[in-house]
Amino acid sequence: MTTPRWLPSVEVLLLIGVLTLLAAGGIARGVGPVPAAVLWAGATAVMFVPATLWVLADLRAGRWGADVLAVLALGGTVAVGEYLAGAIIAAMVATGRVLEAAARRRAGRDLSALLARAPTSAHVRRGDLVETVSAASVLPGDVVVVLPGEVVPVDGMVRGEGTFDESALTGEAEPVGHTGDAVRSGVVNAGAVVELLASATADASTYAGVVRLAEQAASATAPIARLADRVAVWFLPTALVIAALAWAFTADPVRAVAVLVTATPCPLLLAVPVAVTGGMSRMARSGVVVKDGAALELLGRVRTLAMDKTGTVTAGRPEITAVVCAPEDSAERVLGLAAAVEEFSPHVLAECVLRAARSAGVPLPRAEAVSETPGRGPEGMVNGKKIRVGRRSDGELPGWARGVERRGRLDLASVIWVEEDEKPVAALLVRDGLRPDAARTLRRLRSAGLTRIVLLTGDRVGNAEEVAAMLGLDDLHAECTPGDKISFVRGENENTVTAMVGDGVNDAPALAAASVGVALGSRGSTAAVQAADAVILDDRIDRLADAVEIARRARRLAVQSAGIGTGLSVLAMLAAAGGWLAPVLGALVQEGIDVAVIVNSLRAVVSPRSSRRRAPVGLVRRFAGEHETLLPVRSAVRLAADALAEGVGQDADDAVRQASRLLTERLLPHERAEEEQLYPALSEVLGDPDSTITMSREHTEIERLARRLRRHLDEAPDGIRADQVDDLRATLYGLDAILTLHFAQEEEAYFTL
Repeated sequence: MTTPRWLPSVEVLLLIGVLTLLAAGGIARGVGPVPAAVLWAGATAVMFVPATLWVLADLRAGRWGADVLAVLALGGTVAVGEYLAGAIIAAMVATGRVLEAAARRRAGRDLSALLARAPTSAHVRRGDLVETVSAASVLPGDVVVVLPGEVVPVDGMVRGEGTFDESALTGEAEPVGHTGDAVRSGVVNAGAVVELLASATADASTYAGVVRLAEQAASATAPIARLADRVAVWFLPTALVIAALAWAFTADPVRAVAVLVTATPCPLLLAVPVAVTGGMSRMARSGVVVKDGAALELLGRVRTLAMDKTGTVTAGRPEITAVVCAPEDSAERVLGLAAAVEEFSPHVLAECVLRAARSAGVPLPRAEAVSETPGRGPEGMVNGKKIRVGRRSDGELPGWARGVERRGRLDLASVIWVEEDEKPVAALLVRDGLRPDAARTLRRLRSAGLTRIVLLTGDRVGNAEEVAAMLGLDDLHAECTPGDKISFVRGENENTVTAMVGDGVNDAPALAAASVGVALGSRGSTAAVQAADAVILDDRIDRLADAVEIARRARRLAVQSAGIGTGLSVLAMLAAAGGWLAPVLGALVQEGIDVAVIVNSLRAVVSPRSSRRRAPVGLVRRFAGEHETLLPVRSAVRLAADALAEGVGQDADDAVRQASRLLTERLLPHERAEEEQLYPALSEVLGDPDSTITMSREHTEIERLARRLRRHLDEAPDGIRADQVDDLRATLYGLDAILTLHFAQEEEAYFTL
């Protein structure tokens, strides 16, 4: 039967009873020693009975815990007539129980919140009607209606637009907009009524997996917590031996009782579980749910990390990295044509084309008679012309397009051709790029103590080598089967604590085989989530570094509190054995030790203080959004350089002048605004005026090269001359390289902030 919230807990009632009798004894002391002794003995008895029951329950369960010393101390004080010391010990034990319960409630409230928020019903559209059904009855393909303020009951795809509060899962305070993309169960509709197409049942959805982990976390005990009882196995006989020796050498039983009083083992009983549970709570607030305390402890001891590639260190969704088009054409126009025929295509790359067009602010013309040929791509009529997107048709390529496929191979990118009336007008280079937080995450993990980071992927060797080189990984294994991943992880487990991070069905066996498996739950498979020991709820790999840092700190605080508390208790026992601590004073000393170690363990619940100020989120999002609109500018720079390689002519001249115009009108104003508005704010946040100096230096170089390009064009009003080509190409390729590096650096910083 659950105690109503308005009633005090048993621990609180015991504490109230003990403190009342202790205080009453102090008042009665003015009347005489006998009434005071009776009241203090009563206070001791109030705690002696439940403490004895706790010890017997532990013994029946096969545990020989540290509570035995508390019972011996309580009984011993009564036996030698040290009733005040007994009452103080009773108050100490009762206070410890209340503190433990309060700390566990505080540390576990984030996990409890996840359990309490689990949606039980859903609104499903059936034709023109909306029915309220149980969340468990929703099937993939159902249209679910989510009202404002409601929790999304199942994973699904948003139909249209929606705004969601994801703070309960990810810790992200700002509402997040979704347009036609995936949304996870457990987030809250923070906008108007929204519809989504269910992609999973409630039980197979993200939130159900999180709830299962939270339920396991609430009931499990970490090995480090069990270590407390193992330490108690030697601590108990040590205390008894010291007490026995003190009695034997002095023939004074009071000294033996004083030793037992100072040996009351609250540092062992409370410090470790409070620190472990506090670390789990802080992880939950950071968007990572661990299955149990064992997973937290293992994360705190990880030395080797094995990582999947696609969707783990890469974004898991293709992005257009360059738009190559005829010099007389524009990237905006061809993106619009491609997006128009891709708008309703189920093709795997259609989404990235639409995303690039929307980000660049390109209006989509209307496409008619759209059809799709498997293996060739969609085609349709746009403005009276036949547009096809996909593989190119047979035939000779124009000069601007001849190097595109070679460039795609070198960049490890796929090439999507855009044809207008059977003639190629553009090529879109598409690849699955690194997550913007991947490099920083690995730097943080190495700083936290990881010594070996390995890539395990089923992808080709070339792709794996490029990713490993860019991230500075220690080793890679490409073209791996699930069995290969298991073999590698098991081999590493024999040498050190190994973590495996992944998101796919093929990663699930390796996640289960690792010392600790971590799944990316945002877009990860249900199998991966179920096999993992911890789940990252947000679509951010840097949460892994957060989890490792939190786990290390919680483990350090647990060991520190238990070690220091036990050491001080041993010193107090020796002092009591030597006669320097009477039972009453020893009880007070032990009370101080207990409070100190519990407070120290509670530090695991809170984040370490940081001198950094809050990041200017509005500015960061504004400039990050502008980055996406500048893809046509960056593409124009590379296109102009490639056009010059074909020789001097009108096409090359037009391409170079177009690139210069876009740089002057669009890119340089963006860079200057960053320098004037964003970088000073970032320097203040980071607490270092030189923190943005590298990116500022890149701004200067971009300005210099753009100015050099304009001078070339000013010197050739009638067209570019042959003697200018070499320097122009060097300038343009230099701009292309520095823009690629600069944007990558800024996007990593923006994503982190």
